[in-house]
Amino acid sequence: MIRSFVRHIDPWLVLATLPIVGAGLITMYSFGGDNGFFLKQLTWWGVSLMVMLVISFFDIRIFKRTDVVVGLFIIASILLGVLLVFGHISKGAQSWFAFGGISFQPADLMKLVVVLVLAKYFSRRHVEIANMKHIFISGVYAFIPFILVLLQPDFGSAMIIFMIWLGMALVAGIKKRHLAMIGGLCLVAFTIGWFFLFKPYQKERLITFINPLHDIRGASYNVFQSTIAVGSGQILGKGVGYGTQSRLQFLPEYQTDFIFAAFAEEWGFIGALLLLLLFTLLIGRILVMSMVGASNFEMLFGAGIAIYFIAHILINVGMNIGVAPVTGIPLPFMSYGGSHLLVEYSALGIIMAMYRYARTAHRDDMKNEFVGYEHYVA
Repeated sequence: MIRSFVRHIDPWLVLATLPIVGAGLITMYSFGGDNGFFLKQLTWWGVSLMVMLVISFFDIRIFKRTDVVVGLFIIASILLGVLLVFGHISKGAQSWFAFGGISFQPADLMKLVVVLVLAKYFSRRHVEIANMKHIFISGVYAFIPFILVLLQPDFGSAMIIFMIWLGMALVAGIKKRHLAMIGGLCLVAFTIGWFFLFKPYQKERLITFINPLHDIRGASYNVFQSTIAVGSGQILGKGVGYGTQSRLQFLPEYQTDFIFAAFAEEWGFIGALLLLLLFTLLIGRILVMSMVGASNFEMLFGAGIAIYFIAHILINVGMNIGVAPVTGIPLPFMSYGGSHLLVEYSALGIIMAMYRYARTAHRDDMKNEFVGYEHYVA
């Protein structure tokens, strides 16, 4: 049983996440040990870890079946649609289902489902990606959840879904002219969104991004305090529990959106650098494991999950240091919240399950392809 357990778990993936989770827990505890964030996040981490272990024992090749993947996409889309009617409204966004003291954000699940759907679609058609039809069809799979999430409104999660689609299309081999056309369409869509879709607070965030000093006491307050917190950490930080921006409550949402700033204030540049190196190790390991996938599906799924993490990290860290608009995107494994933590560990569980059979299967597939090539040449 112990050998079976060890064989299913990739230690590099697990060990890379543990310090990141620990950094988030320490930050929550040092600034708010009496508010319950620490204990709730610790509980969610335990549940997420168990979910990852369970998933890693499954035969994940079931996700190669079209009916399974499409079924998951339909269920996740229905959840997003129902959310617009029965969802819990918090801070102007209708993004959560609330059940007593537990809330769930379907957009997090949809991000994982989009990766599965696109991996399935591109795995069979990546050689035909030059055909505009496949760009359009794959774009529909991303556009439906993009609109449903944008209507909540959750601009940050909608952008993550778009970045997942664009990144996986690039991996699949999209043509430069198609990429340029997509850029033009995005510009048109942004213009329409600015005049007809964006809420006033979303416009203020974008204006703040362009001009950080636009409204220090209003829309620019969060970013201004965040950059102060990051900068005041200097090289070695102020020490655990001594971050004045968070302790004196100048820094808002230190446990979610701005946890990187709270962490950087305590641990300094060195701590922030080590944190980013851990993320790099995690993403690198995901890519290494995906490269030995049994088929294109595993490779594309691993690439999609890597893009998922990269997008979250770039946006969250960017808005903490004032180089990206504030969108409410969590920092993976570190920000408070059970929904994204469950999805992140579930994704790792799927990758580990794929890796279990990928190594032998990959060698067999390569051997068969070589034999077929020899026969063709003969």
